[in-house]
Amino acid sequence: MREKGELVEGMYTRVDHALLTSFVSDVLVKLGVPPGDASITAENLVKADLRGIESHGVARLKRYTDGIKNGVVNVNPQIKVVRQSPVTALLDGDSGLGQVVSHRAMSLAIEKAKGNYVGLVGVRNSNHFGIAGFYGLMALRQDLIGLVMTNTRPLVAHTFSRQKLVGTNPICVAVPTSGRGFVLDMATSVAPIGKLEVAKRIGKKVPIGWGIDTDGNLTDDPDKISKGSLLPLGGLGEMLGGHKGYGLGAVVDIFSGVLTGAQWSSGVGETQGPAPADVGHFFGAINVEAFMDLPEFKSRMDQLIAKLKGAELLPGAEEIYVAGEKSYYTEDVRRKAGVALDAKTMEMLKQLGADVGVPFQAGK
Repeated sequence: MREKGELVEGMYTRVDHALLTSFVSDVLVKLGVPPGDASITAENLVKADLRGIESHGVARLKRYTDGIKNGVVNVNPQIKVVRQSPVTALLDGDSGLGQVVSHRAMSLAIEKAKGNYVGLVGVRNSNHFGIAGFYGLMALRQDLIGLVMTNTRPLVAHTFSRQKLVGTNPICVAVPTSGRGFVLDMATSVAPIGKLEVAKRIGKKVPIGWGIDTDGNLTDDPDKISKGSLLPLGGLGEMLGGHKGYGLGAVVDIFSGVLTGAQWSSGVGETQGPAPADVGHFFGAINVEAFMDLPEFKSRMDQLIAKLKGAELLPGAEEIYVAGEKSYYTEDVRRKAGVALDAKTMEMLKQLGADVGVPFQAGK
């Protein structure tokens, strides 16, 4: 029986999330990552799989281990505050794991928001940081509004261009409610590159409109899109708003790259090397008490969500969701039943474990 929010396509193996987290952490420790930093990175990757975001889960572990082995990811970064005010800070990540640098940055933004109602922290000289929602949820747990952005290597052909010069550049906005919270976690492209990677692993085509081949033609072949380009939200051209997705992606580059002193556009590199990626991030935490009492704000958010979910349904539709709701459903299922991993990811994890002497155990 299908659970709400659960992935059901293809052949998958269920893996206990706690065992998976320990495995990923142990692999990173074997490669020289301090235990605390390895734990943060592992929690980030497994959280993605728990929430149904396989594109950013443990399937990406090899990306990080390759970066460490190639010497472009620093396992012992000296993360520095470059400049600071009561409500802002700029951090240099010293080419550390993106999850480690970003956890430090959002923690600082939260600290500033608690003391001064708002905290804004930019980051330069970092790496791929996993799912943006991980950091938005950090703010949410403190009853703060979280804002997260990061630029990525160029993967998207902006409107009327055939050249990849914009990243998938995700945005997360997490807002407290009386329930679990509103969590928007989205790429500014039609789909993130990780979804192409998932499609290739399981031998599936992708929807027409995700990307174009090297000649600029729409295609459903993930290999051709990988060689060509993803498209911005709204798709090809302006008719359905592709220029708006392009604009959002550029805004993320401005906040994450231009403003922080990190690389941007074609300057952003690969986590695996050959040179440091110099990815930029931007984090915000807002204390709603600056505007109204927290209980009143949560009540107003609850009313907004009830209004949206209570709308008249389209024919054939069963339910209206708000941002983050399906991910919570999926996480509930996978915490009990196990994380769903495809065969190629399972094989990759077993090989990574064997390479460093950490046995892989599914546990389900």
